[in-house]
Amino acid sequence: MQRSMATTKDKMEKTNLCSVLKGVGDLQMEERPLPTPKPGEVLLAMQSVGICGSDVHYWVHGRIGDFIVREPMVMGHESSGRVLAVGDGVTNLKQGDRVAIEPGVPCRLCTFCKTGRYNLCLDMRFCATPPVDGSLARYYTHAADFCYKLPDNVSYDEGALLEPLSVGVHACQRAGVRLGSRVLVCGAGPIGLVCMLTAKASGASEVIITDIDEHRLSVAKAMGATHTVKVNTKDGRVLANEIRTTLGCSPDQTLECSGVESSIATAIYATKSGGVVVLIGLGAPEVKIPIVDASVREVDIRGIFRYANCYPTALEMVASGQVNVKPLITHNYQLEQSVDAFARAKSGEGGAIKVMIHCGQA
Repeated sequence: MQRSMATTKDKMEKTNLCSVLKGVGDLQMEERPLPTPKPGEVLLAMQSVGICGSDVHYWVHGRIGDFIVREPMVMGHESSGRVLAVGDGVTNLKQGDRVAIEPGVPCRLCTFCKTGRYNLCLDMRFCATPPVDGSLARYYTHAADFCYKLPDNVSYDEGALLEPLSVGVHACQRAGVRLGSRVLVCGAGPIGLVCMLTAKASGASEVIITDIDEHRLSVAKAMGATHTVKVNTKDGRVLANEIRTTLGCSPDQTLECSGVESSIATAIYATKSGGVVVLIGLGAPEVKIPIVDASVREVDIRGIFRYANCYPTALEMVASGQVNVKPLITHNYQLEQSVDAFARAKSGEGGAIKVMIHCGQA
């Protein structure tokens, strides 16, 4: 039986306002029935939801690779909320708890899940990835064991940003960033910036970051980048030489966050022999890269897919003050303004980096 129903102070509405993608370029606000938590789930009053590049991509193109929007889908996966009610079997959370929401819930039974690599689970249900609804709504239900209680000194906005930060944690772990590492980050968008922050928190002595946009490079510098390089060429060898000259050596690890073919080539050419390149950004399904250069210099090329077991680390990084994600947030909107928020995120106008939507009743 469902327990800890919301009190009158929560002012629960009779319906659930959601931001729904109806089709390519068609994002609408829609009233849906109030959700009810199943066993093992919690009902949440949503608070903060960040707009990710994948959200915008679904809005503009209606698909990412084989994930195709075939029916209306609630958007949003970078999120935090407050527990209003708990379903049967939930013991780790109670009404009133403030939580960050890890958006991917795996089967928990397959080999990948049992060996700790649940991000590779073939039966993963990930928020706002077709056909699974996301969390950009007034109310939302989620698996309680994938909700993480926020300490008092961590805000709802910071809780929402644990999602992209977890990507940075996973990327740095896959790359082997450690004390004294010299790290190259390709791309100064939100993911590039959290990778930079995580690399610094992991002990990197120097982090150099590239981008085509001067404003984003200035933000990266203000947030702690040791060096910045503006991309003015598609020639990977030329840019790699500039990176080495600026850094004074070849980077030990490179975190490629753009998915652009020329940037992947730059990452391989720039990384020291015996180093590691981690591919984070997703671009074209097939790209041409200098594989022989990587092979003969024993440069490892590794992929990542989201993250696994990274939320606790990301939360500790923020709660302890080792990482400050607040400067990523450049624009704020209410849930009713979701269409405007998506337009801002798509255009990047006004120096937009991370657009945050607040789902609580205004």
